[in-house]
Amino acid sequence: MFDKTTRVKYARLPLTSLGLEMHRSPDPFLNEYKLDAKFPEAVAIIGFPSVGLVGSIAANFIVRTMKLERIATVISKDFPPYTIVHEGVPSPPVRIYSGERKCIDGIRCDQLVVVMAEFMPSPNLIKPVTDLVLEWCKQKEIGMIVTLEGINVGEVAGEVQTYGIGSTERARITLEKYGVKEMREGMVSGISGVLLYEGDRLGIDVICLLGPARLDMPDARGSARLLEIVGKMLPELKLDPEPLYKEAEQIEQQLKAAMESVKQPKKIGEESVIYG
Repeated sequence: MFDKTTRVKYARLPLTSLGLEMHRSPDPFLNEYKLDAKFPEAVAIIGFPSVGLVGSIAANFIVRTMKLERIATVISKDFPPYTIVHEGVPSPPVRIYSGERKCIDGIRCDQLVVVMAEFMPSPNLIKPVTDLVLEWCKQKEIGMIVTLEGINVGEVAGEVQTYGIGSTERARITLEKYGVKEMREGMVSGISGVLLYEGDRLGIDVICLLGPARLDMPDARGSARLLEIVGKMLPELKLDPEPLYKEAEQIEQQLKAAMESVKQPKKIGEESVIYG
């Protein structure tokens, strides 16, 4: 659970009637579409890209499968200049979704939250973005955070098991409950790394799942292996391996298109499609 001794300040962007910024505001900042929403005892899944983009692919799969609703976004002038379009609605690159759960088994909660993006913030933004997400989770009374990561294992990905790290004793007991082998030595970078050490410092329950993945390309199968563990924690996902792998491969192709769209300069009038 969350320690109440620490607080990170953030605010929504003040807007004019035309929706334009009038004065300097916090950066990054979190914009909420449902200001009074609370998620007591919910589990939050965090999916940012790392090795094989497995976190992003898995988070996309959960949002689509469970038909989650966008409830907030994180915005920064230093994020890549593109919008993600989902079901016709444009959003900034970092989005937060939620939905109701039918908790018969698995991690105890009534709701599910997913924080996701298709890019990793630059090093100077990782700590501010992570603090923003942690503070928001604290305010919304979220009970546990599960962050998804990939481990670079090259061509032997199929032979390597999924590992886990827990920030608290409760988180480590949860890993044991679902048969996830604990990572005893190593290093975790990026959003997940900061979530883990801040979780340890503040007494926040954070689990990091590390699935084997290929480094050189989006790895749908690596994402599917992570989702098999998440499926034990969230059994209402009802993960069937074959459709899971097929859907993960489709998301892989869309993320490839998104990456290429951001990398390649566009000529005037050239159409750029990320989701079609």
